[in-house]
Amino acid sequence: MQNPPVAAPQKTSDEIDLLALLGALLDNKSIIIACTAFFAVVGVIYAVLATPVYVASAMVQIEQKSSGVGSLIGDSEIFPTSSAAATEIELLKSRQVIGQAVDNLKLTTVAQPKLFPVIGSFKSRRFQPTTDNPVATPFLGFDSFAWGGEHLEVFQLEVPPSFIGATLILTAGENDSYTLSNADGDPLLTGTIGEAVEQDGFKVQVAALTARPGTEFRIVKRDQLGAILGLQGAIQVSEKGKDSGILTLSLESPAPDYAINVLNEVSRLYLRQNIERKSAEAQQSLEFLTDQIPQVRKELERAENALNQYQASAGSVDISIETQSILSQVVELESEISGLTLKREELQRRFTKDHPSYQALMSQMAQLQSRRDRMLQEVGGLPETQQELLRLARDVQVSTEIYTQMLNKSQELDIMRAGTVGNVRIIDDAVVNTAQPVKPKKGVIIAIATLLGLTLGLAIALLRHALNRGIENPELIEQLGLPVYASVPFSKDQEVMERSFKGKPGHVQGSHLLAATNPADLSIEALRSLRTSLHFAMMEAKNNILMISGPSPGVGKSFVSANLAAIVAQSGQKVLLIDGDMRKGYLHKLISTTPDSGLSGLLVHTHTLADVIHKTEVEGMHFISRGTIPPNPSELLMHSNFQTLLDQLSKMYDLVIVDTPPILAVTDAALVGRLAGTSLIVTRFGLNPVKEVELTVQRFRNNGIEIKGAIFNAVEKKAAAYGYGNYGYYQYEYKSDAK
Repeated sequence: MQNPPVAAPQKTSDEIDLLALLGALLDNKSIIIACTAFFAVVGVIYAVLATPVYVASAMVQIEQKSSGVGSLIGDSEIFPTSSAAATEIELLKSRQVIGQAVDNLKLTTVAQPKLFPVIGSFKSRRFQPTTDNPVATPFLGFDSFAWGGEHLEVFQLEVPPSFIGATLILTAGENDSYTLSNADGDPLLTGTIGEAVEQDGFKVQVAALTARPGTEFRIVKRDQLGAILGLQGAIQVSEKGKDSGILTLSLESPAPDYAINVLNEVSRLYLRQNIERKSAEAQQSLEFLTDQIPQVRKELERAENALNQYQASAGSVDISIETQSILSQVVELESEISGLTLKREELQRRFTKDHPSYQALMSQMAQLQSRRDRMLQEVGGLPETQQELLRLARDVQVSTEIYTQMLNKSQELDIMRAGTVGNVRIIDDAVVNTAQPVKPKKGVIIAIATLLGLTLGLAIALLRHALNRGIENPELIEQLGLPVYASVPFSKDQEVMERSFKGKPGHVQGSHLLAATNPADLSIEALRSLRTSLHFAMMEAKNNILMISGPSPGVGKSFVSANLAAIVAQSGQKVLLIDGDMRKGYLHKLISTTPDSGLSGLLVHTHTLADVIHKTEVEGMHFISRGTIPPNPSELLMHSNFQTLLDQLSKMYDLVIVDTPPILAVTDAALVGRLAGTSLIVTRFGLNPVKEVELTVQRFRNNGIEIKGAIFNAVEKKAAAYGYGNYGYYQYEYKSDAK
């Protein structure tokens, strides 16, 4: 009678899921530990072998511009910016400065020794050259690689346009010679150190070469713009503190000398550019004055001639005290107006008329002109001769004052132009702390690698848990309405024995029945409980024939059948074990006999019953092997001979156990099950999904066979299963202490 389905227990909280996930992590702890350890070791190896990167740093100061230096108008910025640092940073990283540094240092030519992969850089860095051994000895005979101490300095390299950016190979030769080849190894030219060689568009001059003959160097002629852009991105410039005017320059590179040379050259070029820019301002004002001085000189001469002619024509006329006072005030105002006129001329060259500086200057000129006009109105009350004399004398004195000012300013600007210092100065030259590279950060790398390994291990563990749909809890089987008669723990001893004979053809020597070799094993104890359960389950059966099948191969049907037969026989009953799998049965290996005379021969009458029944090492247990593999196993089981045989054997033995193939693979189990009084299936822990077990039961039911129950085999101790209430069989074992 079929047992009613058991309702599945409902999870009432998320705690069960969390326990299941934690259990999955504990079950896969070996994978997690292995991944973590592997990545940690890789991180350590990388941190040790990675090429260190150093940072060079320099410092320059941007001083505030002084008023009036190199200009007639002084500081004309009415609304100065909050900080000049941003502008100076862009000027420092401009193509004009960086490009000149690239040209001066020949950074478009990159020459590096060919290093052995992974360990080449490590060994090269640790080599200390001496006078007797300037270069390292090749490691394991790899003499084409550089192992330490090699040096190449290329003074000149010109290549055809098609080779820009391409890798060239320079191979050191004997007697200071070398060979230049393309990436494919085809020679392009040969030469010697210090000699310029030109051939087929290539022009090379090697200044220095230290290497063993056969050592290779990789040379690349870079595009100038690409080199400039690369260096612009590599150099970092920042202001040290807000509005401090102090700029910090830094450059990271695995070659400390390279970083120092580049930063020093960039700083020097930036300083020179700043000086030239300040000198250009003074030069511009000087050119303006040079153009204006001849005109003022002519104006002065004209005014002097006019005054002399008037005095000669009018006789000796002296300026009165009153006229002299007015003359002095007018000349002062005219001098100021003339000075502002010069400034206006320069402002017009630099700004538009709407600029605030220009507007302020024009307002100042208007005020002075208004005062001058009022002074001249007072002259109208003087005698006519005094008025004319005042006008001519005014022109002479004003012209003389302006001419003198312009001569003095011209000399001042000339001195400024020659001795311009600029508002930039280098505070610190570039230095590198070679004792402490900035990269790689070994501790960080090892920590990240370890964390990555741990993350990967956890991901693998959780993925395996998610993809594993095999039953790990017998309650899931019982929810299908199928009683679980026994949960058999996984036996390591049985696994070792099966490995010893699987894959070996023919007869296998020695006993492989776990019930005989290790009767105290936990799996055998579980089968003993199955023996007790079967005793009561088979009381109402139509015969004493027990069929054992399963959903798929590898569930352990043969192990359960053979050891169950041995245990029942050990209780004093007479048991016959039949290998009903005439396709791939291997029960004969567990019993340590040959499969030749067996069930297939008995069904086709080539053997008699006496020929096929074999005694075993267990008293009361007999065995019939599968026999020679027939071409039609299903047809033999459907024949009446098989039913007749089972009826005969049922009378001869207390229990007949028939081990059959998996029902989802072939129909043999259904043919045997119709003749058996009791049918059981074996499912394996973590292998058979619930759907597969359900389909197995349905397949038997469709053939009119009712499965009495299930045997849950190879149960393992898994923490993940505890979340479902499976407390396993590893909590304790009860056996004799006798050895």
